[in-house]
Amino acid sequence: MANHLFDRLIEPGVSDAPALLTGRRDYSYAELKAETARWASALVSLGVQPGDRVAVQVEKSAANLILYLATIRAGAVFLPLNTGYTLNELAFFIADAEPALIVCDPSARDGVASMAGTARVETLDGEGEGTLAALASRQAARFETVARGGGDLAAICYTSGTTGKSKGAMLTHGNLASNARTLKDLWRFTADDVLIHALPIFHVHGLFVATNVLMMAGAAMILQPRFDAGAVVEAMPRATSLMGVPTFYTRLLAHPDFTREAAKRMRLFVSGSAPLLAETHRAFFERTGQAILERYGMTETGMMTSNPYDGERRAGTVGFPLPGVEVRIAAAAGEIGGIEVRGPGVFSGYWRNREKTAAAFRADGWFVTGDLGVIEEDGYVSIVGRETDLIITGGLNVYPKEVEARIDAIPGVVESAVIGLSHADLGEAVTAIVVADGTLTETAIIEALGATLARFKQPRRVILAHELPRNAMGKVQKAALRARHAGLYAAGLNGASKAST
Repeated sequence: MANHLFDRLIEPGVSDAPALLTGRRDYSYAELKAETARWASALVSLGVQPGDRVAVQVEKSAANLILYLATIRAGAVFLPLNTGYTLNELAFFIADAEPALIVCDPSARDGVASMAGTARVETLDGEGEGTLAALASRQAARFETVARGGGDLAAICYTSGTTGKSKGAMLTHGNLASNARTLKDLWRFTADDVLIHALPIFHVHGLFVATNVLMMAGAAMILQPRFDAGAVVEAMPRATSLMGVPTFYTRLLAHPDFTREAAKRMRLFVSGSAPLLAETHRAFFERTGQAILERYGMTETGMMTSNPYDGERRAGTVGFPLPGVEVRIAAAAGEIGGIEVRGPGVFSGYWRNREKTAAAFRADGWFVTGDLGVIEEDGYVSIVGRETDLIITGGLNVYPKEVEARIDAIPGVVESAVIGLSHADLGEAVTAIVVADGTLTETAIIEALGATLARFKQPRRVILAHELPRNAMGKVQKAALRARHAGLYAAGLNGASKAST
């Protein structure tokens, strides 16, 4: 039996064709296969066995991606961890996942070792150097790939934990391979493509969507350590595609060198991980003549929907269900309801958490995403928000995205986030946090909404802010906003606000 995922990522492109382009050292697919043999041998020499977890909290590098590939080649389970986690936060993941090996930055080794228990601790830095790299360099470029089936675990990715403790989503070889194969075909990736890879690789988007899709196509990636608008523009003459979060596109639009001429060789711009403003979609099209392709996915499901490669990429929607994926709304046709999904990319459950796993699935096997959405008459799916973000004010439901769309349309508004805050009379009060250009006041924004929103949907308060808090993938952290402003109405504050978030 073959290794279900590794063989599908590496074997199609094994040749001298380029795979990773880093600026320091480039790797062909043949070189990647040799390097993963060395690194897989190193893992085995450290006692890693099939099914063991390998926890990795290191900066993005070619070596980090090689470690990912080597882990699945050795039959182990890759556990990527956000590089922003503190040692205190890291302790939870180590205790929960019980990895056999923890790989961290050299500067964190002593702290990690103090909480590692029986796990081995090795190091790897952002330049691809460390004790694990040194060990791998001494291994032979031969390794008998461990056989794994579609149902075997390939990775555990922890959710962001915005509504409680993080949960480890168990992703199988079959989950990851099927999603990559579908997206490769849907988005027309071939060995001629070159992706500008500026996403982090501790997250599903950068690690499994970008990396897996490109490798399954035998295509190349220009690996950039982080997003820098100037570096992305500079790479465009050598590239064909970019996958990013909405922030990538707003920052590109603000860069003076990002022109239609600069983007003329690019065939595809993909956005995900957070909602893309319709205004950004329109501005990007006006600048480049190309429509950003927005899609929808989750840690637990991989990608579920996508706007079409051919056809209308409709601003404000996430397109249609992927081939082989079913999406339904727990509401009457055309009404807002909870989004549920089933298909080959849906995870096998939460690591060592039967209660949460059972609660996440309907009796008929559909996964409950926790997102609210609507399916339009012509099949386009739109995301309204999270069920946990739903505001119930005076017994009436308010969907934050609807209010945000109205606020964002006001001239001078950059972006907004609408949340519900505890209110003695209403239960929850609709509250808007708004980033504006400095010309707007709270009163002006509320008055501008008077003609477009029912009174119960209008914010009771508008807080003007310099920026909105976001996680590493660009998602606005509404839980942080709710915590920050929890006592707003209890304090009896009135009048225009100039508070800064």
